Amino acid sequence: MSKSAVPEGYLRSFEPRQGIPSLTKQQAVFVRVRLLDLVIFCLTAAVTLFCALLVYGKNTSSLKLVIQGKSGNWVYPMEAAVLVDIAGPLGNTTVELKDRQVRVVASPCTNQTCISSGGIHNRGQWLACLPNGVFVSVEPVNAEANKPGDNLDAAVW
Repeated sequence: MSKSAVPEGYLRSFEPRQGIPSLTKQQAVFVRVRLLDLVIFCLTAAVTLFCALLVYGKNTSSLKLVIQGKSGNWVYPMEAAVLVDIAGPLGNTTVELKDRQVRVVASPCTNQTCISSGGIHNRGQWLACLPNGVFVSVEPVNAEANKPGDNLDAAVW
């Protein structure tokens, strides 16, 4: 491709100008980065890291397993080893808690997504068998919530 076939002004930014030393493409890119750009980048990276640690960081408090179904609610400490059958509209969904790992072992639903999703063990993770109406979640144990009357919401008053 000859130089005349290139549209005018296309290569102009990298061509040497009178009185200005010529720059390579790499030098031209790095010249445009200013100190404030670096400060903004570092602040953004720090805030992102802080938020990620806050959300996904290891929680030293103990955790509990909460199972909700059409037939009731169950709460177990994550240190327990249990096998729970939850009755739903389609049949029984079996949830296993073993070695601080929770998983759905058996379910009568047709697509079996709840079984194939694997196990959960961290705070905030959840499993659901929507066709059978079963919801399983891992939540932190709140010592304050164990006091009588603390679990009341505004609708009770």
